[in-house]
Amino acid sequence: MLPNRITTLIVTALLVIGCTSSPTGRPQLAFKSEREMRQMGEQAFTQIKAQTPLSRDGQAIRIILCVAEAITSRLPAEQRGAGWEVLVFDGNAVNAFALPGNKIGVYEGIFRAARNQDQLAAVIGHEVAHVIARHANERVSTTYAAQMGVNVAQAAAGGSGTYSGQMMGLLGAGATVGVILPFNRKQESEADVVGLDLMARAGFDPNQAVPLWENMGRIGNEKPPEFLSTHPSDETRMKGLMSQIPESKKLFEEAQAKGYQPSCGF
Repeated sequence: MLPNRITTLIVTALLVIGCTSSPTGRPQLAFKSEREMRQMGEQAFTQIKAQTPLSRDGQAIRIILCVAEAITSRLPAEQRGAGWEVLVFDGNAVNAFALPGNKIGVYEGIFRAARNQDQLAAVIGHEVAHVIARHANERVSTTYAAQMGVNVAQAAAGGSGTYSGQMMGLLGAGATVGVILPFNRKQESEADVVGLDLMARAGFDPNQAVPLWENMGRIGNEKPPEFLSTHPSDETRMKGLMSQIPESKKLFEEAQAKGYQPSCGF
């Protein structure tokens, strides 16, 4: 019974040390420092850039940069940091992502689902929300805690653990997998809520989030878009969006009254 007791004590200690709260007050694990996560995100982004051709569509680039700038410029100073790097990738994939280190990637194919600037803002706001809510840190930390428990049990039983090699994968060569693994439903719902507020504060209409996801669903009936492979769209999501829209609508109206009225030529 000793190995199990040791494992329980170690994992419990990790949970206490790494427990923090998300923007909505949800308890989450976050063992990694912002510096470590930024390095992971930058490494992953560099790898993606090396493997994926950049867009040459001037209009698409201009629209995406305009929407992304409108959203990120309204973030608190500590979340803006030194700025956000935004790249548009070539290809018909209906996909977008954001990484720790303030990196945003959007594929040209996103315009198959986003029919106006507000719907595009719903996509980008959602992805930026994942970064602000430290969902990548939470995912890496959960993997870390689980693996630590396994390795402690192995060591107590006289076996050899693989902690070092697996953590090296998360922090080094396997950074892309470590950062871009699919988010769970709690994280997705949270990104929906936070993302609506982000787009609304920038002056984009949060009502357009629902038709955006409806468009995603229609595309999914033809062939599941890459975006939906990690961003499930279902009735639960729609209900969650609809319940949050009234509050986000207030932020939108306040932003509009203050002169935040994006015009991205869409």
